[in-house]
Amino acid sequence: MGQILGLGITHYPNLAAQVNMSWRMQSVLADPKLPEHLRAVENWPPAMRAQWGSDRGQAHSDQHRQDLIDNFRKARAELDAFKPDFVLIWGDDQYENFRDDCVPAFSVLAYDAVEFQPWKGYRRGRNAWDEPEDHTIRMNGHRAGGKYLASALLTEGIDVAYAYKPLHHPLGHAFSNSLLYLDYDRKGFDYPVVPFAVNAYGRWLVASSGVPMSPTTSAQLPDAETDLDPPAPQPWRCFDVGAAVARALQRSPWRVAIVASSSWSHSFLTRKHSRLYPDVAADKRYYAALQQGDWDFWRNTTLAQVEDSGHHELLNWFCLAGAMNALGRKQPDESAFLESWITNSDKVFAVFRP
Repeated sequence: MGQILGLGITHYPNLAAQVNMSWRMQSVLADPKLPEHLRAVENWPPAMRAQWGSDRGQAHSDQHRQDLIDNFRKARAELDAFKPDFVLIWGDDQYENFRDDCVPAFSVLAYDAVEFQPWKGYRRGRNAWDEPEDHTIRMNGHRAGGKYLASALLTEGIDVAYAYKPLHHPLGHAFSNSLLYLDYDRKGFDYPVVPFAVNAYGRWLVASSGVPMSPTTSAQLPDAETDLDPPAPQPWRCFDVGAAVARALQRSPWRVAIVASSSWSHSFLTRKHSRLYPDVAADKRYYAALQQGDWDFWRNTTLAQVEDSGHHELLNWFCLAGAMNALGRKQPDESAFLESWITNSDKVFAVFRP
């Protein structure tokens, strides 16, 4: 019988750069499309005003960065203590590997290995480790584990795609950043990895063509329904996929860490807040349900609710929630909620030990 460790992390891009992490909010404040009343600090929620302070968020950015690093070190310690045979990461692809020619709802990336250069063409300035532009990282895959999972899901009637090599991009940033951060102290990351791609951006994937990733725009996504793409998979389907993965891994001979990687509500996806700040209230509701093991609350979420709260990437966590429910894990052994109104998103970390 396989053993399973559950982890929840983020792949927040700004942690990789030596920047004030509120830069996106600064650019949105300068955007002529922003409603005028939101430019006035006195109209913001009190916690948001406090984080912005008198230094345009620099002090909050510094503390937020340290909190993220501390939690990644804890997550890595859990991995090292568990000693997995491989690590499965649920992450979203933002028009990186999957583009106009193929957009699967779910895809198991059963690679033998892949190399990527995270700083090639990097546009956020100096990276956090001052590594050179040609720095190359090798991710060892676990093809047998990926094939096993794809086979198990298809046998259950879950029509998942699979791939043995990349299509357009070596590794989407949801996966590459997860590896960078889980090895924040650069001691090496030798665990084989099976990336599991979820089409979390759904209706905005091709329509935005990766705009949310761009550090040079305020990421005004298309609003006209006619300009949008087919939707993301339903939250309940992600939940059920996670449950099927957990059942399959329980039957396997492997020790596997299953990881959901994403920040929660994203400001640039929260149209009701004019894309200035995330839906912190909704994040807190889901975090409370996570802590209480209220998996029905998670599974009963609609895709319309996901899109309303900028929770697109939270679909990765719906997979983890479904897995933990299937395993009878009632609440995380450790968790942390990092509230941040001005750095684009709240971040959550969670540990579900075997």
